[in-house]
Amino acid sequence: MSEGPFELGGINHLALVCRDMQTTVDFYEGVLGMPLVKTIELPVGLGQHFFFDCGGGDTLAFFWFPDAAEPVAGISGPTCRPDQGTLTSAIGSMNHVAFQVPPEKLEEYQAKLRAAGVETSEIANHDDSEFGISTDWNDDVFVRSLYFLDPDGILLEFAAWTRPMGQPGDVVHQPNRAVTRL
Repeated sequence: MSEGPFELGGINHLALVCRDMQTTVDFYEGVLGMPLVKTIELPVGLGQHFFFDCGGGDTLAFFWFPDAAEPVAGISGPTCRPDQGTLTSAIGSMNHVAFQVPPEKLEEYQAKLRAAGVETSEIANHDDSEFGISTDWNDDVFVRSLYFLDPDGILLEFAAWTRPMGQPGDVVHQPNRAVTRL
């Protein structure tokens, strides 16, 4: 629960758009093991809206619209996994979805994904060094992660906090201002 002006309990759901609902169900329920918990047929042939339980009381939802526009790499989302190129996407876009997993399970989960035919990054040990990556899991690593794409090219991440956030030194950067474009 949040201590701010609103009683927030986390993310209810994140809604994305897919190309093919059956392929989406096959991947999220079949490969990732997220139970399909609610299906909605939208009125007047508009499409479908399905919800998957992604743990912790949270859901990941997908819309399927028969006339949805195709994604534009680097605008709708990143062009690829961060280990293969730029992570940049457009303002207002959904860049990636990170699912919380136990840190000691990342190697096992990487092997399971690869066995299911899903290409993955190597496991990244994120730290506060200049480039933000350590070659090994040490006391400076605050999160470990593994990146992969869903069938529609949506960037997904298995992320594992390795220590509590909000420690001294965790919030030290001033927020940047937008550059005015002519």
